[in-house]
Amino acid sequence: MIYHFYGWENADVSAMDSAAAVYPEIRTPRMLYDALRQIWSAESCAPRMREKWSPENPTLGQCSITAFLAQDIFGGMVYGILRPDGNYHCFNVVGNCVFDLTSEQFGDEALCYTDCPEQQREVHFAKEEKRLRYEALKEKLRQYCILCRAEKI
Repeated sequence: MIYHFYGWENADVSAMDSAAAVYPEIRTPRMLYDALRQIWSAESCAPRMREKWSPENPTLGQCSITAFLAQDIFGGMVYGILRPDGNYHCFNVVGNCVFDLTSEQFGDEALCYTDCPEQQREVHFAKEEKRLRYEALKEKLRQYCILCRAEKI
C-alpha cells in the first residue's frame, strides 16, 4: 500500500512494549495512521482550523495531539516546524526514522524536517483544550483497538 504522509516508506519502528499492551493492533506508524484515519474528526481538530476540517483532509489541525500520541506508542522525540502563523507543526523522530503522520494537510507544500526545535508536551498541553483533544483521541484509539479485537473473535 502507498501512503502519503512524510516518511511512510521508512516508518518501520516498532511499538514499545508498554504501548503494545494498550494498543496491540498498532505495531508500526503506518498501522497507527490507518487507525487514526478512522477516528480523526472535526472535534479532534485544532479549534482555529475546525471550520476547514473535512473527511477529505482529516489530518488538518491534528499534528500535536497525533505526534504526542505517536510518541506514547513508539517513543522518540517530537519536533516542530515553525509555520508562518507562529505555530509549530509537530512530527516524530524515533532513532533514525522521521515521520509526520499529519503532513498531508499541507498538500504539495514541501516542509523542512531538519534543524527543528524539540517540542515539549507540557508546553502544548498547557492549553487545556489541546490536552483534552489529546486525551479524547487517545481514548478513541483505545476503543478502536478494542473494537478491532472484538471483530477478530
